Amino acid sequence: MPVTDAFDLDGDDRRIGAVCIHGFTGSPYELRYLGERLAYAGIGALGIRLPGHGTSIDDLDRTRWQDWAAAVDAAVTTLGARYERVAVVGQSLGGLLALHAAASRPDIACVASLAAPLWLGGLAGLAARYALRLGLTRLPKLGGSDVRDPRVRAANPSYPAIPTRALAELSAFMRVVDDELPRVAQPVLVLHAAHDHTAPVACAARIATRTRAQRVRILPRSYHLIAVDVERDIVAAEVISLLQKQRGRTATCVT
Repeated sequence: MPVTDAFDLDGDDRRIGAVCIHGFTGSPYELRYLGERLAYAGIGALGIRLPGHGTSIDDLDRTRWQDWAAAVDAAVTTLGARYERVAVVGQSLGGLLALHAAASRPDIACVASLAAPLWLGGLAGLAARYALRLGLTRLPKLGGSDVRDPRVRAANPSYPAIPTRALAELSAFMRVVDDELPRVAQPVLVLHAAHDHTAPVACAARIATRTRAQRVRILPRSYHLIAVDVERDIVAAEVISLLQKQRGRTATCVT
């Protein structure tokens, strides 16, 4: 199976499954390791490929944030037909999409937000503000993916450049989600890296405060792509713990 393909891994029962959502310019590769750990723990994992991702940069540049949100909504409905409860787990943009879905769907059991950005830091932040004004259509990813593990950086099939119109969509969506955060009533787990060069670690505190998150953990060694980086086993253990607590619950999960 190509690493950019979606994946669908069954759990050992039908009590809970998780929609796993990758990040901007990425692919299901970013969540595949976590999905395998979830399935090994008996939790179903559906890793979707967002519109415009895993194909071509031009495809991504033609998508809007509403296209990404609609894909997540459809995946939650699909998994809900197979499992009693559905969680949403997202890396970066995927974390934003998970929070966005939870804000409008009380049937979602819980949320794991992995390095979700409410704003962008460093060069990415500057690019988001000025690229379109300067007439740029593509921004190269200097140095590759923001991940500490060199093997993962070399293997990650994410796009080598960022299309600026799609980057503007991401920027708009960050503002939408920030406004929605107080409406997220489900249990929320916030994981972030102290050395994230893409999504400033301060984003984690804002998400946690505005959602009244049940647990926050800052990872000391990883960079942005925490689900596949050097502390991926810690990430998997934290997410599994969150989801296992939802097993056996039949009512809508509200804090």
